[in-house]
Amino acid sequence: MTTRPAIHHRTKGKIIIGLMSGTSADGVNAALVRVTGSGAGTRIRLIKSAIYPYPARFRAFLLRLADNRTSRVADITTGDMLVASFFAEAVKKILRSAGLSRDSVDLIGSHGQTIHHLPKKRTLFGKTIASTLQIGNPSAIAGMTGITTVGDFRIADMALGGEGAPLVPLFDYLLFRSADAHRILLNIGGIANLTFLPRNCRRQDVIAFDTGPGNMVIDALMRRCFNRPRDTGGEIARSGQIIPGLLSWMAAHRFLRRPPPKSTGRELFGEPFVREILRRGKHHTPADLITTASEFTALTIAGAVRSFLPIRRGTTELYASGGGIYNRYLTEALSRYLPELPFRTTEALGLPPDAKEAVCFAVLAHETLSGRPGNLPQVTGARKALPLGVVARP
Repeated sequence: MTTRPAIHHRTKGKIIIGLMSGTSADGVNAALVRVTGSGAGTRIRLIKSAIYPYPARFRAFLLRLADNRTSRVADITTGDMLVASFFAEAVKKILRSAGLSRDSVDLIGSHGQTIHHLPKKRTLFGKTIASTLQIGNPSAIAGMTGITTVGDFRIADMALGGEGAPLVPLFDYLLFRSADAHRILLNIGGIANLTFLPRNCRRQDVIAFDTGPGNMVIDALMRRCFNRPRDTGGEIARSGQIIPGLLSWMAAHRFLRRPPPKSTGRELFGEPFVREILRRGKHHTPADLITTASEFTALTIAGAVRSFLPIRRGTTELYASGGGIYNRYLTEALSRYLPELPFRTTEALGLPPDAKEAVCFAVLAHETLSGRPGNLPQVTGARKALPLGVVARP
């Protein structure tokens, strides 16, 4: 029997807006959520969700910020306030579409826009640190909207030795754990990550980590080769051929062999990685490059499942979210590699896949204000669980 998550509840609770913009920097995902209870007793009702795309030129600006060869301090500072402005605008838009006033909202939970993530510890000036930067200042969002905002979720975990990511696994545990089945919650965004929830699991039983690129490499190659932002529906990938030597080189990346906890981003799979793909694949067609990159994403996800998860045929369920679920080549390749795990989306669990991460940060903000931990130490590598984020008052 498949148990349903704690999605619908009728008691009053708090109205919270979750905001998220992923590694692909496509736009702002916003979710208007009613949250009741906290911790293991958390219940949610999704009132409204929406995606507000960034203007093309602003998206290009953000992608340049994430490239440490071209970004400048002045651009990063400017981008911080611009992202806050786009996030605040998303708040106003979703409230208008839902017919609600600002006064009806108790809280905003904002992930911000990651432009650099350095989870590997380094020793500098006698201090051993890891670091990350999400722009879209929560104080600016609070000031622009007049609503208390929780943001900068990753920093506290990193201060205690963690990688600051992934953070979605706690949300997956609170909402999607099952008494009857092992579950894999897969997100295919710019980076792909998964959460494994063993049947009847406790917090400390959750396994989660980044598997490698999701749409990031495919999208970068689409921009370079076709001047298009993405391979809509996987059409280009379906027209090309796999380049075996190139795929083997990609699959040998050191990150893929690292055991969890682990997280990654553009620092490993951004422009330098894409430039090397273009160099090695220069005698092949652009479509073949897209096919090979798409196969690489599916191969790395499946490899992570087989290498690091104790899956069991017939007792493990897979539910996916993120933009990659709309790439038919990618989903069919996953089914080839993991035939024992039928491909379903989180819609089957009552939560639209496009809304999942925004809802997550609404719930994490609620956990923070409730004084509850927002991280899972065995997932991030932090020394202990603790409430995450800073609280900015308007």
